[in-house]
Amino acid sequence: MCGITGIVGKQQVVDRLVDGLRRMEYRGYDSAGVCTIDRGQLIRRRAPGKLSNLVTELAENPAPGTTGIAHTRWATHGAPTRANAHPHATDCLALVHNGIIENFRALREALVARGRSFESDTDTEVVAHLMSEQIEAGLSPEEAVKVVLPQLRGAFALVIAFRSCPDMLIGARVGSPLVVGHGEGETYLGSDALALASLTQQITYLDEGDWVIATPGGVRIFDKDNRPVTRPVVASEASAAAIDKGDYPHFMLKEIFEQPTVVAQTLRNYVRQTDLSVALPQFDFDLSGITRITIVACGTSYYAGLVAKYWLEQFARLPVDIDVASEFRYRDPVLEPGGLALFISQSGETADTLAALRHCKAAGQTIAVVANVPTSSMAREADLLLPTHAGPEIGVASTKAFTCQLAVLAALAANFAVRRGRLDRAAEREIVAHLLEAPEQMAAALAHDDEIAAMAHLIAPARDVLYLGRGPDYPLALEGALKLKEISYIHAEGYASGEMKHGPIALIDEAVPVIVLAPSGPLFEKTVSNMQEVRARGGRVVLISDAEGIAEAGEGCLATIEMPKVHPLIAPLVYAVPMQLLAYHVACAKGTDVDQPRNLAKSVTVE
Repeated sequence: MCGITGIVGKQQVVDRLVDGLRRMEYRGYDSAGVCTIDRGQLIRRRAPGKLSNLVTELAENPAPGTTGIAHTRWATHGAPTRANAHPHATDCLALVHNGIIENFRALREALVARGRSFESDTDTEVVAHLMSEQIEAGLSPEEAVKVVLPQLRGAFALVIAFRSCPDMLIGARVGSPLVVGHGEGETYLGSDALALASLTQQITYLDEGDWVIATPGGVRIFDKDNRPVTRPVVASEASAAAIDKGDYPHFMLKEIFEQPTVVAQTLRNYVRQTDLSVALPQFDFDLSGITRITIVACGTSYYAGLVAKYWLEQFARLPVDIDVASEFRYRDPVLEPGGLALFISQSGETADTLAALRHCKAAGQTIAVVANVPTSSMAREADLLLPTHAGPEIGVASTKAFTCQLAVLAALAANFAVRRGRLDRAAEREIVAHLLEAPEQMAAALAHDDEIAAMAHLIAPARDVLYLGRGPDYPLALEGALKLKEISYIHAEGYASGEMKHGPIALIDEAVPVIVLAPSGPLFEKTVSNMQEVRARGGRVVLISDAEGIAEAGEGCLATIEMPKVHPLIAPLVYAVPMQLLAYHVACAKGTDVDQPRNLAKSVTVE
């Protein structure tokens, strides 16, 4: 989850290192640090807390140098203190690390037995001491890397600066992403292309197990067997302006309001507007032969997958299994021949999901990936890549990535239905027409922002909030509860409406607001019946429905939020908007940190 960057060149680097950290602060903000090399010395500056604390430290204690590394941390081993902040250093080197060294305890015990002293509680410092032992024994940095990397188990991206080699950095990756940026007389290393966007658009993505020697004049790349390899240089699509909030107070609100645009951009790649047909990217296998789909994802992406399960089974009549990625491998799932394993991830680097992907690949499954980063590890390992076009998402709580995932998954379900003969041409045209309505209807939902903001104070005092929905609105209830938990720190749970009477109704009283998602349609009456059960027990209901639904069931509610009347297929995309806005405005009313909520980070690259 941490963010790392490095520069080796001929100009002062510290300001640009900090700018790179600013672009990656969504990856972690428990602490930050830099280390430069100047006149044969390692100059290290670190600060607990947010990046602004490091900026203050650097103003008081500058860090000159034309080579340097930097880090923004999401704490795994050890509390977020100055001592645990990266870079970690010895007399001869400093390094930064994203990931987890799983065997660090055994390595640390052996190092202590050999007389090494530690100043932190982190797993990362073990790597610094292992490398230093080899350097002190007379090995070159390159030779030391060859000795140390095979000793490490886990997932890691490393960037190392050596006091004796001021014009060189070494990077390595296993499990966690690391990219190389190419400049004029400079070379850059970073966790992702966005970190390097202001420096270069020429990027090399390292393969699994690669390590790299970076100098001002270029790079030498080696594979996991230490053989020299060539990896392609590609043009990055990351924008140097992508982290600008514009006139919005938070990235999250900006990204909520971008949704009509980015969903339209995404749909343009999956439907043909000229003849109202569905289309997928080119691939070389037969989707019509797929007999079962296994969906694997985490968090918000998992809820997108739950919605997709409804769509795929309803429209394509395909059986679908779905798992949270962190549990998938450990239940030893049965994977039938001819199955498609579908993985959903905003970053394409989520550690649990990536490990599940490789498990399915080894079991002979066809691999499909829905990801927002087309150069990510998952994207590169997919048989069928289904990119979203949300653009960089900086707010930790996912918004536009979620609705773009839904857009792709809806098109995928329609495509399967056509290929399996479940949709005739007329039905296909109707489905595509409704999909193309989604951006406009999402914009209509956004028009209710002010009224949602005005009623947020009714929810903000609550300690507990329940969300209810039926059918595809059930996963939306789960997602709405997650959003509220993430950024307002209010305990919230989502339930299928019909499950209330099987236990959760015991929680209902006048202090527990209940958010009900109930678009008018076939499931409306049943959902309203469950809502009335809540109200009969003193529960305060916020009803989110269209005008017809509110006219029928809105009387006596704590508040109502009116949505446009839409086809059930696109209702999850439209109703996601008030879920997001409600969480956002409640968090603002409580004064929490919307874009960087406590204990969370955007890209979960550790298991």
